[in-house]
Amino acid sequence: MANSAEIQQFIKDAISQEKVVVFSKSYCPYCTLAKDVFSKVKQPIKVYELDEREDGSVIQENLKKITGFGTVPQVFINGNCVGGGSDVKNLYDSGKLEPMLIG
Repeated sequence: MANSAEIQQFIKDAISQEKVVVFSKSYCPYCTLAKDVFSKVKQPIKVYELDEREDGSVIQENLKKITGFGTVPQVFINGNCVGGGSDVKNLYDSGKLEPMLIG
């Protein structure tokens, strides 16, 4: 089992290497909502399904330390947490999401 420092480094590496990263659970409707928004705008995303990983619960605990909330999805764009499924949908609906993805 990886320790907290290793997990936090994994999270930092993950969110710095990809434009959009979604920490998700495969059965979660809000996670599906977030992933669907990115497919609508044809944005490739890196998804980590925490329920399918042995270290998923540890990743989720460490995400909470980083972002301040413990629910999924946790969506990062350009290394910054933009929130969860409803947040991503609101960004999309308000026209603010796509400009964040450019560049």
